[in-house]
Amino acid sequence: MHIGIFKNYDMKSIPSNSIVVLLARIFLGGLFVVASLDKITDPQAFANAILQYKVVGPTFAMLTATILPSLELLCGLSLIIGLYPRGCALLLTVMLVGFTILVASALFRGLDISCGCFTQDPNASKINLQKILENCGLIILSVWLLFNKNQGSSLLQLFTKRQDNSV
Repeated sequence: MHIGIFKNYDMKSIPSNSIVVLLARIFLGGLFVVASLDKITDPQAFANAILQYKVVGPTFAMLTATILPSLELLCGLSLIIGLYPRGCALLLTVMLVGFTILVASALFRGLDISCGCFTQDPNASKINLQKILENCGLIILSVWLLFNKNQGSSLLQLFTKRQDNSV
């Protein structure tokens, strides 16, 4: 079905070859790996960043600060190497939607806080509309990875093929 401005655009033409999928996985997975590192090393600072959003209490903030970064790291690494890519893409999509809702809520309520995404420095960049748009782009990428038919692209597969060919 072709409607309006998309009448000459076929959704099947979206790239799905192995290298594009692999690069998308490395990008999204790497982003979550990097985002998790500062949070893992200082969960109390991350809990403080969560508390700035004023939606949960200290106990839940600390629980989230303890569990979420490990989940980000695990999903990011798994997406990169190709272990359970659809499950990881689904979890990352859910996380991104949740993060986006929290940022939008804080922005709407006029909170002047840092995002807590990559650093726990309270003087880091403040939440803004650009952060919401960035997250929306990442959501589109993660949904594309979730529904992409080409699920075989992974670093694990690349290295396995390379070892098989070197024998």
